[in-house]
Amino acid sequence: MNKTELIEALAAKCDFTKVAAGRAVDGLTEIITEALVKDDNVSILGFGTFAVGQRAARTGRNPKTGEAIKIAASKTPKFSAGTKLKAAVNTKPAAKAAAKKK
Repeated sequence: MNKTELIEALAAKCDFTKVAAGRAVDGLTEIITEALVKDDNVSILGFGTFAVGQRAARTGRNPKTGEAIKIAASKTPKFSAGTKLKAAVNTKPAAKAAAKKK
């Protein structure tokens, strides 16, 4: 699913216009980005947690020449899935269909 498909799905699910759904998706991504820039975590109960991870400085190799190069330390965004999301992903399709019927 790409961003356009996500916006269309959100519009259908929440009875929004596509424009309003697009603003909601853009707003959510901006809020998460701003929090991560400040080294804050964003936790959505049952869905997961967005956090900033640290990568240590290390030595790598130039694949063309084999020469050793220094790679600087950096920060990277990370996502850790919540228990409900993990359970939903690991549920078998037949069980999902049965759960929808209940």
